[in-house]
Amino acid sequence: MRRVAITGRGVVAPNGADVPSFQRALLQGQGAIAPLEGLVPGAGAAVGAAVRGFDPAHHFAASDLPFLDRCTQFALVAAQEAITESGLVFGEQLAPRCTVILGTGAGAIGTMEDGYRAYFSEKRRRPHPLTVPRMMLNAPASHLSMRYGITGPAFVLASACASSAFAIAMGFHMVRSGAADVAVVGGSEACLTEGGVRIWEAMRVLAPDTCRPFCRDRLGLVLGEGAAILVLEALDHARQRGAVVHGEVLGCSMNSDAHHIVNPCVPSQTAAILASLQESQLTPGDICYVNAHGTGTAVNDIAETKALRGAFGSSADSLKVSSSKSMHGHTLGAAGAIEALATLVALNEKTAPPTINFTSPDPQCDLNYVPNDAQELSGSIGMSTSFAFGGHNAVLTLKAAHAV
Repeated sequence: MRRVAITGRGVVAPNGADVPSFQRALLQGQGAIAPLEGLVPGAGAAVGAAVRGFDPAHHFAASDLPFLDRCTQFALVAAQEAITESGLVFGEQLAPRCTVILGTGAGAIGTMEDGYRAYFSEKRRRPHPLTVPRMMLNAPASHLSMRYGITGPAFVLASACASSAFAIAMGFHMVRSGAADVAVVGGSEACLTEGGVRIWEAMRVLAPDTCRPFCRDRLGLVLGEGAAILVLEALDHARQRGAVVHGEVLGCSMNSDAHHIVNPCVPSQTAAILASLQESQLTPGDICYVNAHGTGTAVNDIAETKALRGAFGSSADSLKVSSSKSMHGHTLGAAGAIEALATLVALNEKTAPPTINFTSPDPQCDLNYVPNDAQELSGSIGMSTSFAFGGHNAVLTLKAAHAV
């Protein structure tokens, strides 16, 4: 089995339009949650974490834009940053040995809403003729493969909030097994639409003000949008070409609760954490940091705390655990990738990003959640957890660049 390096990183996030600005915001605890009024039609008093100031015309030719939903746009911009950083050129030999695997939860919900609005509300005879190619769930992966000439398998996974974590895990396994030399992996989401906000409001899980994971007075999650892309590469392949290595994926786990469509299952979450440790050939004491799923909902945060305590045992008290969703919101299908990148930032900068907006602790959430101010990290290995609706769980274990 081959070791799997990270040689490229890209992001479009509410709190950072590229990796340097995202890293700066994370470590300084800069949040991007704000009212959506004036940004999302019909949002009313809702808050969200939007990618503000994103100008598609700055990134794409006018002839390309009719084919690209906002979800695909985010993915392509993040991919450009990641692939440029990797230094890879997908020539005749490498192109078929590369795979593109992305995750999304809602996909092109904006395009779907536009089509329905045009037909049902505005009574047009037909929606836009490019509605189908824009809204296809596979569109982000297809456009990415076409743009860079990648001829290996390119596809999109959908497992709710764990989608892009599953995508990273699948890419990891393909590279480690030798099925591919390179995997361009990650996820994208653009769910801040009128309908997107309203359907989440209907579940009564959205916070009215901000996201306060693990706090006694947390009121729910806050929706976000964005994308993150990682370039995974066989370590021997990366070293042979003299690439800069930004970290290593040590192991991944994926499982299903088979329990409930929305309620978390502590034993399954615990099992996912332990399975990622086992695949990485690590013990609980080897982990110094966890970027938690940490949505800020009443049930999830307690369940995740119990799962972490169950998996880490006595080592749980020395863990630093933070939820970057407190800054960039819940980006649904893109969350696993954005938070994997946040984990990598923490490890490489030897600093645990804070859980901001933290007020009084919940007695049932009794770990070190790095409240409001960043904390120094002494280790080099961390985890990112993704526990999604539908009972989809994924845990990624990463190592800092300096320890590879």
